[in-house]
Amino acid sequence: MSLLSVRDLHTAYGEANVLPGISFDVAQGETYALVGESGSGKTTVIRAIAGLAPAQSGSVKFDGVEIRGTPESKLRPLRKDIAMMFQDPVGSLSPRLTIRNLITEPYRIQGMKDRDLDAEANRLLAMVNLPGHFADRYPYQLSGGQARRVGVARALALEPRLILADEPTAGLDVSVQGELLNLLNNLRESLGLAMVIITHNLNVVRHVADRMGIMYLGRLVEEGPTEEIFAGPRHPYTLCLLSAHPEPDPDAQLERIALRGEPPSLLNRPNGCEFRDRCPFPQDICHKTPEWRATGNRGHRCLVPLD
Repeated sequence: MSLLSVRDLHTAYGEANVLPGISFDVAQGETYALVGESGSGKTTVIRAIAGLAPAQSGSVKFDGVEIRGTPESKLRPLRKDIAMMFQDPVGSLSPRLTIRNLITEPYRIQGMKDRDLDAEANRLLAMVNLPGHFADRYPYQLSGGQARRVGVARALALEPRLILADEPTAGLDVSVQGELLNLLNNLRESLGLAMVIITHNLNVVRHVADRMGIMYLGRLVEEGPTEEIFAGPRHPYTLCLLSAHPEPDPDAQLERIALRGEPPSLLNRPNGCEFRDRCPFPQDICHKTPEWRATGNRGHRCLVPLD
């Protein structure tokens, strides 16, 4: 059974149908990445999972328990099992609190009065490779990479089983990105964590994700094992995204495929494949309602695959 199971999740803001129905699963200990352009709905997905964005219909199950639409009083025991890392590492931390207070705040919120907060702060800082004296610092005294690590420490406080990470490496230098990604990989392996990471950085995806889902206009258009999708993308949108991805092999012959135009309005979605007016490989089938097709032996599937 999947640790996280999302089925036909639908979210709208006014008349804008942001998520017209998205489904995916995440297993215990697995990292699943959601990838797509800005405005593709990635952040809305994880905010809806966390209960921070409204969902009009659909199902979100954690360890078999339905959490969408369930009263908060019944969800409280599960809250410690799901943690969120926000995109802005400094802006998401109160400037008035020390790092000690910030990373131990989840204990106070959950009413865990039996914890030695100083000892917990030292333990959590050590887990993210920060020295103990950082507990007395304030967020403005941290670099971007240090603030990210504090965000990870705070997320780990209640020993969650699932972490929802919004652009975990945004704005960081490449070397700092690598350090943070290695940290997340090590924590996942040592703690058995599951992670859902949203990003537009394909280097991040290739480094940490077991499986990935490609989002366009609030829908998944391709999903499967990360290496299989990188090796053989099947949806034209995926092909366009990957063609712009820097290739580590300097001798590789690359064909850059530029995306044309802008995504259509959420208020006026095209019929058929919603990518068709920007697609470099339009086909007659693109005017028909797309259907999922299996394209591999390991759960690789896509809508309107290239033939």
